[in-house]
Amino acid sequence: MNLLTLSSIGDPVLIFGFISFLLLLSSLPFAFWTVGGTKSSRPATILVALANLSLASQLILRWFESSHFPISNLYESLCFLAWGCTLTQLLVNRNWPSPLIHAFSTPVALICVAFASFALPERLQESSPLVPALRSSWLVMHVSVIMCSYAALLVGSLLSLAVLLTDREQPIQLRSSSIGSGGFRKSIVPLESNNQQDKYNFIPIQISRIEQLDSLSYRTITVGFLLLTIGLISGAVWANEAWGSWWSWDPKETWALISWLVYAVYLHTRIVRGWQGRKPAFFAITGFVVICICYIGVNLLGVGLHSYGWFLDG
Repeated sequence: MNLLTLSSIGDPVLIFGFISFLLLLSSLPFAFWTVGGTKSSRPATILVALANLSLASQLILRWFESSHFPISNLYESLCFLAWGCTLTQLLVNRNWPSPLIHAFSTPVALICVAFASFALPERLQESSPLVPALRSSWLVMHVSVIMCSYAALLVGSLLSLAVLLTDREQPIQLRSSSIGSGGFRKSIVPLESNNQQDKYNFIPIQISRIEQLDSLSYRTITVGFLLLTIGLISGAVWANEAWGSWWSWDPKETWALISWLVYAVYLHTRIVRGWQGRKPAFFAITGFVVICICYIGVNLLGVGLHSYGWFLDG
């Protein structure tokens, strides 16, 4: 395992990465300890927020040192993805505080930081100059949008996994729309009143946590899908400027398109077919696997124009 070497101990960028790893690792026991409850663990939320700030500081510092957007190698890319995942996780938890959100979402950010800090060779951890094709104003827009879309899609898919694994004995009877949250109206009770506005009394009923998870998963994946769509379009425009072709069927482009199609099917089943609950969750989990292949698999094999390279990159 490639732990922090003596030559890199003084590098503040790597130190921030190591601090982020420790913060995320420390948050896991708090998240799992309260997973059977109904309230999100406050220590876990604080630790994830501190990790997010540490990752942001790391990326800003690398940006300042290298004078370009910190996405020149796999190390920076993984740290940016971890930052996006923790930010998405905090936003979802703010909408509906639940220990399940931290328990299912934190591991993906932790794995990203751990892999970047301890598994990558030193040459991929160091800042490197951008190749001529990347020296463009499209870099910040395209790459940041794509990475944020990956983060939202990964977290949303993990919430779908939580739908499959949580309360498995309990049948899901969704009585609110997919984009609803909080409560819904179960019945209308007529009242004896002369006031027309007071004629009916709506009884709100709180939806269960598995229904709330399903709703949050759907909304998070929808945001990620929209960002992925924008990222693909901006990437095509950039590719035309840099290489003279809108689409070259590069392995990264192909797998990104497959990811888009998988999540398009997920949204189709929910919006058009009206599926909710556990059935569409299988499509979301499939999308999670495809995203991992698109992002990690293609990069590590060192194939295509978008690859950062490692295994096959001599």
